[in-house]
Amino acid sequence: MNVQVMDRADLAGAAAATAVYTFAVSHSFQAVGVVRRRARDVLTEWGLPEATAEEVVLVISELVTNAVLHALPPAELRLFLHGGVVRVEVCDSGAAPVWPGSVPASDERGRGRDVVEALALRHGADVRSDSTTYWAELPAC
Repeated sequence: MNVQVMDRADLAGAAAATAVYTFAVSHSFQAVGVVRRRARDVLTEWGLPEATAEEVVLVISELVTNAVLHALPPAELRLFLHGGVVRVEVCDSGAAPVWPGSVPASDERGRGRDVVEALALRHGADVRSDSTTYWAELPAC
């Protein structure tokens, strides 16, 4: 596992220590299950309660699934634990082209955002010309 403790100043300018985990995401549907299992292990190692870890894993699952379905590889999962908050980030290489007939009807998709909104304290996206990072912050307790 790629778990390390870094100074938060290295991440976003704050001074407190933070636990960090990063994991490269394979561009396949099987990757979602692998990422969920690894993330659950990390969250357990960080001491999160089981119910809290399950909510974080659900958000991870939604964000990773979206990266696999709708974005160009490579993708990466990043987890940060700081204070009472877990920050989940999934960074990808931007939106993949959409082929006619390749996307299910709108009533069969789009519920992942509702899940993220229901569980996260805050969430959003940082869109750049060569990448997109979707993120969500959840309570760690």
